[in-house]
Amino acid sequence: MTDRLRRLPRDPRIYQIAALASLLLYGMAFLGFDVSPGRAAVILAAALGTQLLCTRAFRLPAFDPKSALISGLSLCLLLRTNLWALAVSTAAVTIASKFLIRWNGKHLFNPTNFGLVALMLMTGEVWVSPGQWGSAAFFAFLISCAGLLVVQRAARADVTFAFLGFYAGLLLARSLWLGEPLSIPLHRLESGALLLFSFFMISDPKTTPDARAARILFALLVASGAAFVQFRLFRTNGLLWSLAFFSLFVPMLDLLLPGARYRWDAPAGVFPFDTKGVRHDALAPVPGPLAPPLALRQPRPPVLRVLRGEGGREAL
Repeated sequence: MTDRLRRLPRDPRIYQIAALASLLLYGMAFLGFDVSPGRAAVILAAALGTQLLCTRAFRLPAFDPKSALISGLSLCLLLRTNLWALAVSTAAVTIASKFLIRWNGKHLFNPTNFGLVALMLMTGEVWVSPGQWGSAAFFAFLISCAGLLVVQRAARADVTFAFLGFYAGLLLARSLWLGEPLSIPLHRLESGALLLFSFFMISDPKTTPDARAARILFALLVASGAAFVQFRLFRTNGLLWSLAFFSLFVPMLDLLLPGARYRWDAPAGVFPFDTKGVRHDALAPVPGPLAPPLALRQPRPPVLRVLRGEGGREAL
């Protein structure tokens, strides 16, 4: 089984694209998703077109459509608006944010999260699908998401499961405090939007903290913020608002709890994290084929890194 997993493509975005595309096609064919094939095609074209334009504008070495496809498919599942122009604008803002809003070589916000929050703030014509697909579709997608963590070797499984645990605990505690039946918090957890958020937004390796301890803390903050927005401010989309707000604190978490930077393009058998600028004591030993090289270079001074062009926009 381990040998088979090693032979699978290393880049987890391939499996994310397959899972999201399968859900979108199944939803449009059998679940009555309120997004037409034409609207989905326009959103995907806008996302890929913006990725191509930004690739050329920022002089990246090659056009990589994978991240743009993930964002576009997520928007097809979540974004709802009556205006085609706003659908295109949301896709464009989503992809452009990766290139324009950056800190220390990372984009600050999850692109899909930023695009949705930005357009909801700027207009009153954009909203998010609640993702109520029915129990059969929900559990089928849950199984596929769990399998996705296996094939991508659980690079960010810690933040996904930590968030789900914290959020479920908060919902359960509130219901017990109010004397509600357990069916109420369980129903709140059976949401397709929650699955998309947990497995495809908060788990984004490019926008979560680098260190595991920081990611667990980040998950707690986002879960607490989502519960506060929903139950104290009485607003919908608490997950999205909370993630957008606490993403602003990721640079501080990376500074206080430094860790190795994740890389999409690490081939199988190679340490999948960028170790530039990371202290040796921040790199936990990894057993097996993912073990880092025996000798890691000492990080160069920041000025030399800038002059050498290091720490750029790899795999946007």
